Amino acid sequence: MNLNKSTKIWLNSLIGLVISAVLFYSLWLQVQAQLAKLDGTEWWRGDTGYLIVGLLLMPLNLSVEVFKWKRLAATTQSITTLQAWKSYLAGIALSFLTPNRIGEYPGRILFLKRKNTTRLISVSILGAFAQFITLFIYGLAGLIYYNIAFPGYWQKILLFLCLFSIFFLLVLFFHFEKWIGNFERWKWLRRFQTYGMLMRKFTTQEQLEILGLSMLRFTIFTIQYLMLFKWMGIPLLNTEGFLIASIYFWSIAVIPSFAFAELGVRGQVSLFLFQPYTQNTIGILTATVGLWCINLILPALIGSILLLRVRLLK
Repeated sequence: MNLNKSTKIWLNSLIGLVISAVLFYSLWLQVQAQLAKLDGTEWWRGDTGYLIVGLLLMPLNLSVEVFKWKRLAATTQSITTLQAWKSYLAGIALSFLTPNRIGEYPGRILFLKRKNTTRLISVSILGAFAQFITLFIYGLAGLIYYNIAFPGYWQKILLFLCLFSIFFLLVLFFHFEKWIGNFERWKWLRRFQTYGMLMRKFTTQEQLEILGLSMLRFTIFTIQYLMLFKWMGIPLLNTEGFLIASIYFWSIAVIPSFAFAELGVRGQVSLFLFQPYTQNTIGILTATVGLWCINLILPALIGSILLLRVRLLK
């Protein structure tokens, strides 16, 4: 049975809504279960100072990513810091319309000159590789700890797959200009041969710097997450908490999700990973939603306003 494009869009949206409803209903039941065990509403005994620190880290978190994007885009054209900020915020806004937020990099390109679109796509791919490598490296560290703390068959499989993925991504990352040329034999991809020409402008040291910026940003928003846990009175501001949070961010990256269901997926994953350390279901979910709002929703709202001003057709 062949479905037209409109039908597929509606079907995907319906599936996303159903999954989202199931996830949120499950989260609601778990919250109700915790409230039933409490005397009144005394589930929060945290320090507001940790929330303030988490909020103050947001500009630093975003600035690192904007600086990285500016370095990538600057290899194709002249770009100001303001343009880099607008481009980045627009990308966050557009990412909410795509599965697993894959539309972030295309959204960034909307604010930059169109004559360099193919080159911008190529540096976007390089940036995406750096981001995924970072998630998998930290995820591997977390999975090693998880296998020690909670040994099991599936844990070992995930550890092996993560290790293999890191090796595969690193090969692609550092040999991008070599393997991309193999696609030139397909006629419809010949217009992308500028990828190889562009990637040779990046030295190994520069690529390592891009990867280093990605790892720095990961460290910052993981600390943000732990600060929000501390704000909710959950004592996870330690190495153990950092490693489990690393698994959480890795899981969010590899688990397919619809835009409608993203928050539900985040909630379920966070409960699965953190409940062995605390029974404060509300605190876990509050920290997870808080980080989502601070680092994604607020920037996305600004980016949505910017997107409305973009002239898609010139």
